[in-house]
Amino acid sequence: MPDGWIILDKPLGLGSTQAVGAVKRNLREAGYGKVKVGHGGTLDPLASGVLPIALGEATKLCGRMLDASKSYAFTVTFGAETDTLDLEGKVIAESAVRPSPGELDAILARFTGPIEQVPPVYSALKVDGERAYDLARKGKQVELKSRAVTIHDLTLEVANAESATFIAHVSKGTYIRSLARDLAHALGTVGHVTMLRRLKAGPFTLDQAISLDKLNEVGKGAPLENVLLPLEAGLVDIPALDLGPEQASMVRQGRVLAGLPHTDGLYWARKGSIPVALVELSGGNATVVRGFNLPDVAE
Repeated sequence: MPDGWIILDKPLGLGSTQAVGAVKRNLREAGYGKVKVGHGGTLDPLASGVLPIALGEATKLCGRMLDASKSYAFTVTFGAETDTLDLEGKVIAESAVRPSPGELDAILARFTGPIEQVPPVYSALKVDGERAYDLARKGKQVELKSRAVTIHDLTLEVANAESATFIAHVSKGTYIRSLARDLAHALGTVGHVTMLRRLKAGPFTLDQAISLDKLNEVGKGAPLENVLLPLEAGLVDIPALDLGPEQASMVRQGRVLAGLPHTDGLYWARKGSIPVALVELSGGNATVVRGFNLPDVAE
């Protein structure tokens, strides 16, 4: 059974769940049978770009991927705000004000760093047990509380009389549609997102992403190795901890390793090149956070 990552350059119109379904279908057609598959962060159908899809033991890292920071390119078209804050919705407000490039540049600092943000009404957040977008589609009033997010970096790439394109590096929980709405409001106008492309999710970038056509080749007999990244590709942003055979065996059993001369923090423990577990080091002791059941690890 395969373990690792397929980084899909998700096309417009395809939902994240559908993308996972496409991976499952291709694996099934390639003769792999039932493989555990999950994704590392929802990407709206109207957005494209990096969607990490985990296979087998890599699915144990999906939660960590959801918590990772992400980078996007997005275009805000000014003059109209929609109820969904993107192209899909109906216009709910209009303005004749169009910000100049200088005004756009000047506003960026206000939206860089820790900010408060109200999520879009059309989002998957739950309100009294129901999805906000389900309530909104029923015509019910939806009030969502503001949340603290961090905009690590925000730059203006290009602007014209009607729209502006930005690059944003953001923390988990950030809604680009809300960021676009708030930017427009701060400029004395309204706007909505007309292009959204994820450039990076955690350690994964567009350079590693494959097209849907490339994925579909797997179902037609192309080697899975052509598109599969190893599990540890999702761990390159944290240090590795090399284990000997006895230490690897102890970690596989969930036991604590003591007396390690390393600084505190999260590590991925490996025996040779094979990931054994995620471990947390504190005071020289390594405690297992998540173990990986990969072949040829324990002796």
